Amino acid sequence: MVSHTPPGGNGRAAYLGELAGLIWPEPATPALRRGGTGWVVVPSAARPRLLVPTGSGRAAANAVRHSTEAVGRKARLVRQGLAATFRLGLGPLVFRDRVAVTGAGLDAYLTEVLGERVMVSMHIGPARANRKPVLQLLAPDGRALGYAKLGVDPLTRALVDAEAAALHRLADLPLGPVTVADVRHHGVWHGHALLVQEALPVRLPRAAPATAVAAEQAAMVAVAGCLGVRREAWAASGHAARLSGAVDALGPRPEAERLRAVVKSVAEAGPTVAIGAWHGDWNGGNSAVLADGRVLVWDWERFEADVPAGYDALHRSVQTAIGNHGVDPTEAARALVAGADRTLAPFDSEGRDADLVAVLYLVELAARYLRDRQAEAGVRLGHVDTWLLPAVEEHLARRAR
Repeated sequence: MVSHTPPGGNGRAAYLGELAGLIWPEPATPALRRGGTGWVVVPSAARPRLLVPTGSGRAAANAVRHSTEAVGRKARLVRQGLAATFRLGLGPLVFRDRVAVTGAGLDAYLTEVLGERVMVSMHIGPARANRKPVLQLLAPDGRALGYAKLGVDPLTRALVDAEAAALHRLADLPLGPVTVADVRHHGVWHGHALLVQEALPVRLPRAAPATAVAAEQAAMVAVAGCLGVRREAWAASGHAARLSGAVDALGPRPEAERLRAVVKSVAEAGPTVAIGAWHGDWNGGNSAVLADGRVLVWDWERFEADVPAGYDALHRSVQTAIGNHGVDPTEAARALVAGADRTLAPFDSEGRDADLVAVLYLVELAARYLRDRQAEAGVRLGHVDTWLLPAVEEHLARRAR
């Protein structure tokens, strides 16, 4: 894509060109320019966060509203103001950079698949190994038609296909208050895995914070039990074999050797644990508790059965502590293990080895980060040797004394 963005940029700027080439591949020709028609780059091509379609103020405003979950009052006010700017038709005047496209791309294909005109909008996130194009699909009148995910490399193709399989599976399972999206289309486009799912009603009134906490916990319990829950000796479980295999697959790197020692220590401790299922990445950015009691949950690409029950609650806790509250990662990992008995009580009332379940969760997370090469992609938490491993090893050393 022709670009006037200075070289180097901030990672997102470079990704903008890559993204445009994926959504509008040859023979289409996307180009970055100042003013005119095309997708508005917010706030600029040098610091892109969002691509907003033009031609419909209502669709553009809803593209902003649905772009991400705004965390905090200030973020919500900023998003509301930005949406109003586009609704009034002022967005293209305020933000001058455009992605202009000659020819047809994924938006044209989705129009054909869904049987009505599709306008696309895209949030441009930070660098991650599993970063992939995620498109909001909007009708010209502003209606949300769904979301499309495009898997463009071995990791993201596997994740997109895994989410499609998970959504089909979850559609027939008892999930209590949890609502998941239906699959509208799953296939291959230009060699990439493509998943289109319906838009969940995220703009409906939300539950009060105190109510939301209890509802979300009940939703996690429902997911943990959707395929049944059983208690068994962890060392002899399928999960133990699978986790050990995941660590072994990391090869001889120093972090892997330390993880093997942790897994061996847990096995020797002989915990008996409840085994269930988990969403795999439950956080505040992919769930919403509605005032009517429903809990909307999306991004099911890492859904998995046969894991210790309560993994979702542990993940939500540590990710919130680090990402939302700014807790030092090592301290957050230590607190997670120390408070695991309270976190896991709703999932396993008989459990006496909650701290070891938390340790296993952290091993699972470390293996994922290392396998996906998150550190190499620039993700701070991908350096598990600087925060996760020290917390786990310190706890096991104290426990052995």
